[in-house]
Amino acid sequence: MSTTKVNPTSAPKGTVKRDALYELEQKAQARWEAEKMFEVNAPGAGEPLEPKFMATFPFPYMNGLLHLGHSFSLSKVEFAVAYERMKGKRALFPFGFHVTGMPIKACADKLKKEIEMFGPDFSGYKPPAPVEEEPEAPTTPPNGVANTSVDPTKIVKKHGKAAAKNTGLTYQFQIMQSMGVPKDEIQKFADTTHWLYYFPPLAVEDLKKLGMHVDWRRSFFTTDINKYFDSFVRWQFNKLRTSTPPRVQFGERYTIYSPLDGQPCMDHDRSQGEGVGVQEYTGIKLQVLLDDLRAQPEGERDTVKGAPVGQKLTSAEVSSQIGNRKVYLVAATLRPETMYGQTNCYVGVDIPYGVYAVNDTEAWVCTERAARNMAFQGLFEEKGVIKKLATLKGWDLVGVPLSAPLSPFQKVYTLPMEGVSPTKGTGVVTSVPSDSPDDYITLMDLLKKAQYYNVEKKWIEPFLPPRPIIRTKEFGDLSAVRAVEQLKIQSQKDTKQLADAKEMVYKAGFYHGVMTVGEFAGKPVQEAKPLVRAELIKNGQAFAYCEPEGLVISRSGDECVVTLAPQWYMDYGEESWKKLAEECLAQMETFSTETRNQFEKTLDWLKQWACSRSFGLGTRLPWDPQYLIESLSDSTIYMAYYTVAHLLHGGNLDGSQPGKAGIKADQLTDEVWDYILVGGAYPSSTTIPQPTLDELRREFEYFYPLDLRCSGKDLVNNHLTFFIYNHTAIFPKEKWPKAVRSNGHLLLNGDKMSKSTGNFLTLRDAIKRYGADATRFALADAGDGVEDANFLDKTADDAILKLFTEKEWIEEVLADIQAGKLRDGEYTWNDRVFEAELAKLVGEADQAYKNMLYRETIKIAFYEMVNARGLYRKATLGEGVAGLNLGEEKFEGMHRGLVERYIELQALMLAPIAPHWAEHVWSDLLKKPDSIQRARWPTAPQPSDSAELLAAAEYVRGLGSRIRSAEDAAAKKAAKKGGKGAAAPAAEEGATKTLRLYVANSFPEWQDEAVAILRDAWDGEKKGFTGKEKEVLAKKGLMKNKAVMPFVMTMKQSVEANGSSAFDRKLPFDEVAILNLNLEFVRREVAALKVTKVDIVRKEEIKEGGDAEDVKKAEGSVPGVPTYRIL
Repeated sequence: MSTTKVNPTSAPKGTVKRDALYELEQKAQARWEAEKMFEVNAPGAGEPLEPKFMATFPFPYMNGLLHLGHSFSLSKVEFAVAYERMKGKRALFPFGFHVTGMPIKACADKLKKEIEMFGPDFSGYKPPAPVEEEPEAPTTPPNGVANTSVDPTKIVKKHGKAAAKNTGLTYQFQIMQSMGVPKDEIQKFADTTHWLYYFPPLAVEDLKKLGMHVDWRRSFFTTDINKYFDSFVRWQFNKLRTSTPPRVQFGERYTIYSPLDGQPCMDHDRSQGEGVGVQEYTGIKLQVLLDDLRAQPEGERDTVKGAPVGQKLTSAEVSSQIGNRKVYLVAATLRPETMYGQTNCYVGVDIPYGVYAVNDTEAWVCTERAARNMAFQGLFEEKGVIKKLATLKGWDLVGVPLSAPLSPFQKVYTLPMEGVSPTKGTGVVTSVPSDSPDDYITLMDLLKKAQYYNVEKKWIEPFLPPRPIIRTKEFGDLSAVRAVEQLKIQSQKDTKQLADAKEMVYKAGFYHGVMTVGEFAGKPVQEAKPLVRAELIKNGQAFAYCEPEGLVISRSGDECVVTLAPQWYMDYGEESWKKLAEECLAQMETFSTETRNQFEKTLDWLKQWACSRSFGLGTRLPWDPQYLIESLSDSTIYMAYYTVAHLLHGGNLDGSQPGKAGIKADQLTDEVWDYILVGGAYPSSTTIPQPTLDELRREFEYFYPLDLRCSGKDLVNNHLTFFIYNHTAIFPKEKWPKAVRSNGHLLLNGDKMSKSTGNFLTLRDAIKRYGADATRFALADAGDGVEDANFLDKTADDAILKLFTEKEWIEEVLADIQAGKLRDGEYTWNDRVFEAELAKLVGEADQAYKNMLYRETIKIAFYEMVNARGLYRKATLGEGVAGLNLGEEKFEGMHRGLVERYIELQALMLAPIAPHWAEHVWSDLLKKPDSIQRARWPTAPQPSDSAELLAAAEYVRGLGSRIRSAEDAAAKKAAKKGGKGAAAPAAEEGATKTLRLYVANSFPEWQDEAVAILRDAWDGEKKGFTGKEKEVLAKKGLMKNKAVMPFVMTMKQSVEANGSSAFDRKLPFDEVAILNLNLEFVRREVAALKVTKVDIVRKEEIKEGGDAEDVKKAEGSVPGVPTYRIL
């Protein structure tokens, strides 16, 4: 089938190399499939228990093809499993598919409607005529004067996110077409079951083409269609409900709810707003003093923008609708304890408000969004029904008198405020200027510019200065006033400073505030807050009000509300259970402090979680089958199901055929699951033979606990924390998970992946574009931390070239070996250096794999290995040396055994990341009898003198480069000065030059003295210098030498970076001996300078009175840094 949108970047540079790699990938995959390479079983009864490693990835939701985002997270598991397999463990990577919940049903329902609208082949759909957009109006006219009167009716061309979201895919059938589903097959997706049998097999196909180390026998999809998995989930929930205390409870609770779907809308049921929770407020009822308004004729009232105050509220039309009801402006507050300080309330002047009937005696004024939430919380007479009596604008409410509960004033007024949000709270803001910086500065603005804001000063002046209600140690009695003064806030437009002031004041009030007024005066705010709230609600002056923390859209396209509904819920946050979860987290490896902190914060705030709903796909609650278990709740311990799935129904995702164990799904009672998974007694009622159940138990006991779970960081706040909670509720401590690794989202070429923008790549398209190994290479290189990673088209494209080029080199050098062109025998010094470097890189790659740092692994196992090989070839073959006539040189050549060892090591080190390439090198080129998938991680013991060899090699290799750079710099400097003081005189054509190196046996005395002083001033425990070193240097007279301070600064930096070992400056090798071994190498390195000979002169042999230039040059030489002269 065709695939989803292809990333709009240039095509790979030719396809010959990619296709060649693709062929060897197919060959390797066919071999692995035939040999059942990744099928892993527990040791049989009586067999020794080898080390094991089990890792999983959250099963993807199957309403489409897998994309690179999935691939990035699962690649972490893939690389880890392949590495642990090489370390001698039975490494298991099972992979399942999630189809529980609303997304598939919502899509299927949309298709049903579209089939009714357009027919089964959608031929009735007629694309809308394209709308021609006018050019964007210029923000500044040609004359340079800003245009302050832009025509609001003009169509402006859309940019950025707004334009990006306009994909033209209005209907579900269009989305299906964009995913590559043939048009004549789309109608089948109106049946939810078709999704389950369509996309999971495609995912298996794609993952096999990526070369995943997955045991596919253990795969399954969720829901009650798979009766085996269904029985497992029912057992899990029965265990949770019957535990002590019960972990599943029933009761009324606030939850995000879709009125259209008629059920709670949990995270995975949402198209927008995943992670958004319930925000609980106190709704404050400020009574509109309608009698006061009506008692005053309109002609005698104050006016707002030319209209009498409250004109619309007291109009005959609105009055007839309101009837005898009392009318309240209702404000949502998080700080009910501050109601003692109310001086007014605010509205947004352009916000539409409604007057909504609560019952026959009350009507509330708020936004329609708030009224919708209230209706579903049972605050109105009929739940879910909104009765709107009138529509008002904010201006209709300005100046309206109110009675505010707990306020010291009998009457307060409604005032305008900038920035009131219609999508947060009720659109009505009660004002407490003593303890709210926003309220205070707005009140001061209105007072200063009363005419501009269309308000009367008499609505403000009597209420100032604010009345103190809370005392804090940070700000005293009037926290808001003091904070505004401290931050020098001038108006409502100082939004950043106001946000800072708000945070400061709210924290001070909550943590350190003490009430100074009211019934609870003297109590800390933390104690008084719930007491004040309860008293207000008891007296009918307030009510509990909730709404979503942000916009939540269900998969059906419905804007969700908060409802108070009876439902089954997971009792997360219950104290004893929370302690178990915290204990589990404490012993888990999280690979980063950021992930651990995120878990800890989630455990702090996570509370009850609705686990049931009425519609969708899934497993039904065993004790209350009218409800389905929601999609995040049936996916918390399914990793345990992997351990036995292959025996129950191996080879089919839906459990339609029994597996090797010959067990039928209806035989899997709770008692049977207890025996398999939690050490229960063999059930006397079962017809399953005990040896059969013992085999299942053995699989679970061997592979559990889970060693590693990898996921995107966005799942820490829900799924991964649920995962911890549920494991602690059901399994003993020795079966709790050992590690979780979270990663950031995957960017594509530096931008967020998005179907709407076209910057999107499915896994299927990536494999077609780059091949499997190049895709894996780029995934490994994309990033390792919790910050967002970046998959680069260029990295994948370059990987094709690099892997192909390396393959070609290996083929060529093996042909040379076959032809006897490489030497054997004792290792030379260059051989031993290369051997030491290979051993070092093997160790570093081992550590990188162990720490799951795959970008670092790529750097070591590929780039640094290739670089080490290049340096070896340079030393033994002269390759890559500028200015050298290779035909006139003699080289020792490469060692056959060492080159073969390099090829073996590179293949083994890259096998987890580029397994197909490694398999080709191992099996086809090196002719190894068994697959590299059965090979072990290489052992490469370091030579006893490894440190000396590596230090000496670095010294020798750097010498020529340092001399060339110095000569280049001297030549450029001389050229700038008109040729004066050139580095070395130009040689006549054919003339030869000699490089004279001056080597020192010891450091200058003043350096040794300075180092001794620094050593005495170093505090090893505090990892720093005492600061007395400068004084001691001066006393010793060393400061007179201008070279001392630069040397001291460099030395201090080295010690601070490397510790006290930096004080030991003794070279680990004999400098003269190493130079004598490598004179020819050094000569070749400076061949571009026409050097044909290298002399070594000891600094100590240069006598005063001898050649002045020799004396001058030798003076600067120190051990490890020889000076030189070209003659």
